[in-house]
Amino acid sequence: MLPSTKDLEGKRVPKVTFKTRVNEQWKDVSTDDIFKGKKVVVFSLPGAYTPTCSSTHLPRYNELASVLKKNGVDDIVCISVNDTFVMDQWKRDQEAGNINVLPDGNGEFTEGMGMLVDKSNLGFGKRSWRYSMLVDDGVVKKMFIEPEKEGDPFEVSDADTMLKHIAPNATIPEPVVIFAKPGCPHCARAKSLLESEGYKYDEITLGKDNVTSNTLRGVSGAGTWPQVFIGGKLIGTADDLQKYFEAAKKAA
Repeated sequence: MLPSTKDLEGKRVPKVTFKTRVNEQWKDVSTDDIFKGKKVVVFSLPGAYTPTCSSTHLPRYNELASVLKKNGVDDIVCISVNDTFVMDQWKRDQEAGNINVLPDGNGEFTEGMGMLVDKSNLGFGKRSWRYSMLVDDGVVKKMFIEPEKEGDPFEVSDADTMLKHIAPNATIPEPVVIFAKPGCPHCARAKSLLESEGYKYDEITLGKDNVTSNTLRGVSGAGTWPQVFIGGKLIGTADDLQKYFEAAKKAA
């Protein structure tokens, strides 16, 4: 049986040494290195490259890292019972530069938390149960432990739940995507508008990853570059984007 949140809140995290690799050299990282004098969000999961971990758990913490840090968090740490080679490659593949991944290869930290579970039926051996926690100077202030159910429940250890606990009124930036093509002055203007308004964006570029004009028409219904989406809503061209910002300022 897993410990309850009441069992862990107010307790210190286990003292262990994580075996990591930096610049192709082994480096020992202690619990104090991670937690001492800092406010740290930790989320732990069954394994790198597993479906929920790769599709939702890690990516969303990576997306909300800047908001968490604006609200007093010093670091966001992902811990899994995997070795450092697997964790580091997974971080690169996920492009999760905002997350500090820690390999708990021997399961010492996870066992000390009472979260080591037997997944031998899946060929995993001993792994971590899924949970998240807020740690302040090495002391657990808040725990979110997934319910003990069959499978891999993912209900409370997500990044949005953690953010709501830390900063209930925090503004979550809407995701922005711009379809652009190289050398397009209107695309450059749209990107400049987004940047001037403080928006970060993902760019989908003509000619890369098989993106064509047909891709643009299929997604936006238009053939004019650029096309901007904010929060899943089509805004349109650079002119449309400028009108969108002007209207938002008038409404404010």
